[in-house]
Amino acid sequence: MENQSKAATLRALLKSGCVALPGVPNAALARQVERAGFSAVYLSGAGMANATAGVPDIGLLSLTEVAQLAGYVAKAVEIPTIVDADTGFGGAESVGRTVYELERAGLAGCHLEDQEFPKRCGHLAGKRLVGAEEMTRKIEAAVAARRDPDFLIMARTDARAVEDFKSAVTRAQKYVEAGADAIFPEALQTADEFEAFAREVRVPLLANMTEFGKSPLLSFRELEGLGYRMVIFPMSAFRVAMKTTGEFFRALKEQGTQAAWLEKMQTRKELYDLLEYDPAAERWPGYESD
Repeated sequence: MENQSKAATLRALLKSGCVALPGVPNAALARQVERAGFSAVYLSGAGMANATAGVPDIGLLSLTEVAQLAGYVAKAVEIPTIVDADTGFGGAESVGRTVYELERAGLAGCHLEDQEFPKRCGHLAGKRLVGAEEMTRKIEAAVAARRDPDFLIMARTDARAVEDFKSAVTRAQKYVEAGADAIFPEALQTADEFEAFAREVRVPLLANMTEFGKSPLLSFRELEGLGYRMVIFPMSAFRVAMKTTGEFFRALKEQGTQAAWLEKMQTRKELYDLLEYDPAAERWPGYESD
């Protein structure tokens, strides 16, 4: 099965070294990530909420919406896709269905976090955590629900910002005991903390290099040297795109023409090439004529 092969590919990548996963909000950008030579892609929960629905990252999209959006990305590229599954869309019972739907959509893995619902961006104040026992039940439910043993179940802990570093380590260790394949320690605050966490938690770790947050922007090579196996850049491309389009709309309003921006645009030919679309033949991958 396609999902099994992508999940197995992701597992093999993690065994061989550190994997950089640029974040995207949609399938078109995922195709660009693949074209740039990356071996995996990350689907940001904030990106989906912000770009698709124009709402903040506070858990407002449903499982149905996330599975559909994530499915578009997973099916558009050959490389594995990891998706942000927020708090799992409910309790332990709901987490089982979440994993089922994400596997069915073609994802290679997901991460679940230990925040209360409604969740908040991991680098904002005001977060609240569920008890460690409740989170371990969610992880156990996720592991029990997966059909493909290679589907990656990752546990994210937000305890560093809410409690302290020691609590984040303790929770992570409990989540590993519950069956988590990997750990995502959110909002670590120094390079020393990233290093210390990697010494204490001996499973594949994910580092979140989001901008304008609590964590220092360490390089991929630095994090690889500390022992991390995944580095995500969840909103970088989206932020670049939003700043650029904002400048374009202001210019268009002032000048009444887009002519000065043509050299900054992706051409029609470049877009069709990215989509693998041949307008002359009216064919694209997956298209079947009668």
